Amino acid sequence: MLTTARTRSPVLSTEAITKVYRSGPVAVHALAGVSVSLFEAEVVVLLGASGSGKSTLLNILGGLDQPTSGRVLFRDQDLSAMEDAALTEFRRKHVGFVFQFYNLVPSLTARENVALVTEIAGDPMPPEEALDRVGLTARMDHFPSELSGGEQQRVAIARAIAKRPDILLCDEPTGALDSKTGITVLEALISVNRDLGTTTALITHNVEIRRIAHRVIYMADGRITKVEENSAPIAPSEVSW
Repeated sequence: MLTTARTRSPVLSTEAITKVYRSGPVAVHALAGVSVSLFEAEVVVLLGASGSGKSTLLNILGGLDQPTSGRVLFRDQDLSAMEDAALTEFRRKHVGFVFQFYNLVPSLTARENVALVTEIAGDPMPPEEALDRVGLTARMDHFPSELSGGEQQRVAIARAIAKRPDILLCDEPTGALDSKTGITVLEALISVNRDLGTTTALITHNVEIRRIAHRVIYMADGRITKVEENSAPIAPSEVSW
């Protein structure tokens, strides 16, 4: 069981960030003063309706976007003050992304898809090790078209963890999968968190998945409405889909 979040220093945090998108005279407030922290080796689930700001928050945490106001801190670095080149370096060294759609290169094998990341990372694990961690040792020389949806998503997870990121950000990684396959993907994510200590944030619409997390962050209308701590996360196999 993790130490209570209040007793630890955050790996990644935001301070009263806002995000405003403008289309002509119309301003859309995607985030409205969000302060949140992610702590070392924890699993956090973000819950909320479509349009609540979850993906916008995840993109800003991962350095894919910048807030309109407020600060984003990675340990002692102010990401919100960084130029694009520095943000690219931050993402390359410290962040792994997993999305609902797998974004694999169709003409490359699973091993080769993972190697795309290891070739540019500073201290990567071998592609074979990354694929073994998600249970795909026997499938590493198969092309995406020869893999099931769940297997392709696990390749995407292997690709994300191969550079040994501090933070793994997952946006609806089980959204396109059936229950059995989704549980297999969640098991891979929890295994990585347990074995590598990777801080993991996971967006989902499935409220039952919150039970695998150490903390649950609820969002609505661009704000955090509630944060729950879970002292006894369950295994993915126990999730009611």
